Amino acid sequence: MKIEIFDDFDLKKIADSGQCFRFNECGDGFDVTALARHLFIRKCGEFEYELDCAPDEYENFWKDYFDLDLDYRKIRGRIDKDKDNYLYCAAEFGKGIRILRQDPWEMLISFIISQRKNIPAIKASIEKLCAAVSRNIGTDREGRPIYAFPTPQELAELSDEKLSSCSLGYRDKYVKQAALDVASGAVSLDDWGNASDEELMTGLLGLFGVGVKVANCEILFGYHRLDAFPKDVWINRVLELKYPNGFSFDKYAPYNGIMQQYLFYYSRNNGLI
Repeated sequence: MKIEIFDDFDLKKIADSGQCFRFNECGDGFDVTALARHLFIRKCGEFEYELDCAPDEYENFWKDYFDLDLDYRKIRGRIDKDKDNYLYCAAEFGKGIRILRQDPWEMLISFIISQRKNIPAIKASIEKLCAAVSRNIGTDREGRPIYAFPTPQELAELSDEKLSSCSLGYRDKYVKQAALDVASGAVSLDDWGNASDEELMTGLLGLFGVGVKVANCEILFGYHRLDAFPKDVWINRVLELKYPNGFSFDKYAPYNGIMQQYLFYYSRNNGLI
């Protein structure tokens, strides 16, 4: 099927924005895998995109996944070029990035794995984890098998040896405990979706191996709370070098997470550090 998107939407920038790890360039388009769903999407016109899914699957899942009901151009319009030229340049450079509506469970495990790893290594570990469970949901354009993201129960049942084979390093015990907590019902990620931001942060920080950065990534990318502002080495240095008097969080609320993505993508690709 084909759709038209007139708002900011750039597949390459989304794939490279650091928020998703199963969103990869493939031929003239992108392979996107979310939990047990897979999509191939490519740009085929100025505003036109082709998707290899049925219209009802697009309407019921992928439209929401790409956050297509939110006007990102309007949000970018809140940035005053004269008052914050750095953020303005970052947003112009990064326009097309959208905050995907990803699953809290998949994001929790993905960002636990992400600690002290670069993006290619994160992606490799996640694919090994999916292959370790081996729930096949199809093949990609090059004939390679695509595996669903493991459920909490599937991860909880993996042997320690299997987990170790996924290049998780010291994170394997964090992944295993998170799986046990969610599979047993001791933690309900769905119920946490109804919690306040403060309650959600407290709950996440109570998980074994989850610190403030991972928790903020989970809040932004897993729960789609767009005011969350994860800070890694890139963002901390941006704030230090470009905002010594403080960033205008009040001005951009409730969309500081979108501003964070522009700053992250711009600084990472333009040698600020």
